[in-house]
Amino acid sequence: MGIVFGVGCYALWGSFPAFFGLLAFASPVEILAERILWTLVVALVLLLVAGRLRELRAIDGRTWRLAAVAAAGLSINWGTYVYGVVSGQVVEAALGYFINPLVTVAFGVIIFRERLRRAQWVALGLGAFAVVVLTVDYGRPPWIALVLACSFATYGLVKKVIRLDALPGLAAEGLVAAPFALTAVIVLGVTGHASMGSSVSHSALLMSTGPVTLVPLLLFALAASRVPLSTMGLLQYLTPALQLAWGVLVVHEEMPPSRWAGFALIWVALAIFTVDALRRSRRRAESVVA
Repeated sequence: MGIVFGVGCYALWGSFPAFFGLLAFASPVEILAERILWTLVVALVLLLVAGRLRELRAIDGRTWRLAAVAAAGLSINWGTYVYGVVSGQVVEAALGYFINPLVTVAFGVIIFRERLRRAQWVALGLGAFAVVVLTVDYGRPPWIALVLACSFATYGLVKKVIRLDALPGLAAEGLVAAPFALTAVIVLGVTGHASMGSSVSHSALLMSTGPVTLVPLLLFALAASRVPLSTMGLLQYLTPALQLAWGVLVVHEEMPPSRWAGFALIWVALAIFTVDALRRSRRRAESVVA
């Protein structure tokens, strides 16, 4: 059952280009603000129903500060992703989530002074070369992909040290970001640029960003407690693969040979990285048994 939860969460994340493409009537800023607010509303309701709302009152100052950093990283990630989808750059957005594991490893070296194995250095080198190839192809650095990868890697690093479960953590991050999101909604409304309230369908779609955000996160939490980490590491590539397929097959974004070459280098780097991680995981398991 854990595999079903895992495939479900990554498949839902992979279908986000289809959902957020429906919100093209609104600006990326409004979509981001509404997503923050409605995700917070749904998270608070679920905590209330579960009798866990008091957990937010027990959060200490250090954890709130970490939640603020996590909220900033997640907001940048969400806003950049929405911009990529509504501006017709789904392929570059998908690239960001292919690059993300490599950026996380690079952060480990830069921030935590971690020592890498030879295979990890090879993977990072190929990833860096792929970014150069894609920069030449696009005529600019793939900023959307790089911002997505770095912001989500930052978010992931904070989530490793913050002492909060998934749901209260997301609620805490939403509470930190809510004043900024609410200010944006008010400014858009006052200046006449708000889509919320313009029609029932538009309002319903913007409100649905809350449950659409939370459902895969809850499935992820259920899967993570039941599925080995190595399996989750493999499943994570389902999300960018589906997003890439949407960009190429449905939206028909341009994919010249040079761009495919850049993606191929990323995939080779990820294959080396994943095989190395699986081998080390297997060796650890064997040493524990022995």
